[in-house]
Amino acid sequence: MLFKSVIGQDELKQQLRQAVQEGRIAHAQLFWGNSGYGALPLALSLAQYINCTNRTAADACGYCPSCHKIQKLIHPDLHFAVPVNNTKEIPAEKKPVTDHFLARWREALLANPYLNEQEWYETIGIENKQGNIGVNEAARIMEKLHFKSFEAEYKVMIIWLPERMNMQASNRLLKLIEEPPTKTLFFLVSEDTTRIIKTIQSRAQPVHVPPIDEEALIKIKMERDGLPEPQARKQARAAAGSYSKLLSVAANDADTTERFASFTSLMRLAYVVDGLALMAWAEELAKTGREHQKSFLTYAEQLLRESFMNNRHAPEVTYLLGDEAAFVQKFSPYVNERNVEAIYNAFNLAMTHLSQNGNAKIIFTDMAMQLAQWVRA
Repeated sequence: MLFKSVIGQDELKQQLRQAVQEGRIAHAQLFWGNSGYGALPLALSLAQYINCTNRTAADACGYCPSCHKIQKLIHPDLHFAVPVNNTKEIPAEKKPVTDHFLARWREALLANPYLNEQEWYETIGIENKQGNIGVNEAARIMEKLHFKSFEAEYKVMIIWLPERMNMQASNRLLKLIEEPPTKTLFFLVSEDTTRIIKTIQSRAQPVHVPPIDEEALIKIKMERDGLPEPQARKQARAAAGSYSKLLSVAANDADTTERFASFTSLMRLAYVVDGLALMAWAEELAKTGREHQKSFLTYAEQLLRESFMNNRHAPEVTYLLGDEAAFVQKFSPYVNERNVEAIYNAFNLAMTHLSQNGNAKIIFTDMAMQLAQWVRA
């Protein structure tokens, strides 16, 4: 992947290029940032830039043999370790590792370098289970890196979501990450560094990946999708610096009517504290698919933000039109400093529990009852 294909992050891209040009390539680097910020695309771009035989100050060439293979994710010196689990095709007795799913990993990553964890699990059919990087994967990593490079100057091992690595695997790889073979690089790509053991964190150079600049996201929507600026700005604002979230917002933008009706119904029922009706509302939403439920919560957080901004008399940073704008105008007096954080936390907690495959009916019933306590605060 070329640096120019990474959305935004201009300052960070320059820092990475400069480190290569000055020969300051840390043997272990920990790229960390929220899902959709671009940590994985940046790691891929750096791997390509390092091994490009005709790189310039700005980017890899994109046409040398090394670039061609890395761009197709088939370079023999580019390795991956990602969270997996047993499936119907790869049962537990086969001891699942990344290599069992490599073809699907390549296909998914080529289709979307900003792939998120849940999308990956859905791709390999484990959406109801959590992936992990276990001791069998650690053994495979050690085996691969034992050999010299086939073609490139550097072997690169990209470990995606090292927070999914269990303690046994972490301890087994610790010495290798600290003292890898000559011309071997570890790129760890994390969304939650608090779950990575401290001994591994201390052996990797941290590379913080911040949210994507909002203007970069707006440009993407206007140039790639041909959206008018107000709509592009609205979607970029809802994405909160995440390209993954931007894709989700864009995919759901055409189906806003249903979510809008569900949100307004929820808030009206919470305002009058109609417990039975709130339970019925939660039951209806629980009948829908998991992705629909998550998109509703993302939308709800967006409308909450817009309502609070309107309450604070900051219309210049709100991007609603039509019925949404009219509703927010009426609803915003009820979203204030006393309750906005609690309401947001209710939505965010529901999203967290959904991601952990909790019972949707219980999750939404609890969320609705919390809102009934706070909407009139």
